[in-house]
Amino acid sequence: MLLDLRKMNQLIDLWLDEDVNYYDLTAKIMVDDDAVAKFGMNAREPITLSGLKLAEMVFRKMDPDCTFETSRKDGERVETGETFAVITGNAQALLTAERVALNLVQRMCGIAGLTAEYVKEIEGTGAILLDSRKTTPGLRMIEKYAVVCGGGRSHRLGLDNGIMLKDNHIAVAGSIAAAVQRAKAKAPMLTKIEVEADRLDQVHEALDAGVDVIMLDNMSNEDMRKAVEIVDKRIPLECSGGVRLDTIRAKAETGVDFVSVGRITQSATCVDIGLDDV
Repeated sequence: MLLDLRKMNQLIDLWLDEDVNYYDLTAKIMVDDDAVAKFGMNAREPITLSGLKLAEMVFRKMDPDCTFETSRKDGERVETGETFAVITGNAQALLTAERVALNLVQRMCGIAGLTAEYVKEIEGTGAILLDSRKTTPGLRMIEKYAVVCGGGRSHRLGLDNGIMLKDNHIAVAGSIAAAVQRAKAKAPMLTKIEVEADRLDQVHEALDAGVDVIMLDNMSNEDMRKAVEIVDKRIPLECSGGVRLDTIRAKAETGVDFVSVGRITQSATCVDIGLDDV
């Protein structure tokens, strides 16, 4: 999962405009125009890093000549009290950029850390953790990037990344077979087609229709094991629905290839990170 820095630059402009508007009144009054400051980004709890490049971009938007130094990388674990980045530059500019930079990194590290917990739960099962489109509007790219920092994989960036035939699409088409036939006739050649199934007879129908992936939606663990036997590794199977930290291992142990979890982006809590004078 790569960040599109062109899009990130556009978003950072919007985020800074939201927070700053015309100018940072406090910094302008309290800090001399030519004052120089040196601040450290400190972990106030154990965290999985995500968003270092974005933080650097935010600070450089306000002070293009500032320095952003770190020996750490996104995806690494840091402990309480560690200073993982040091920023030096114009004091007014750095103080103005502080909240936007911290908001981003706190959110992204929270998602990365929660993702890492889910990944750890399914170690050894062979299943891969996927995210979903259940993201904060406007923040999808960075939240999905944070999932990858935590060891997960991205399912779809957006609706144009693949065809997902869900129950309502199938109802409109009349059947799984009809829906898949129409999708194959109109989709770009390299586009994968996934079908949602909540019953075993739908697994048979989707398999016969020649889909690329089947999503087992809210199935019991027993039925998922039967679906794994039916498919017999001919195509990948994805488990979705009702996946929590306390249920994911049992679901992964049914033999599915992927487990998708909306909670890793929907329910992650921002971590505690400070920007302190050094």
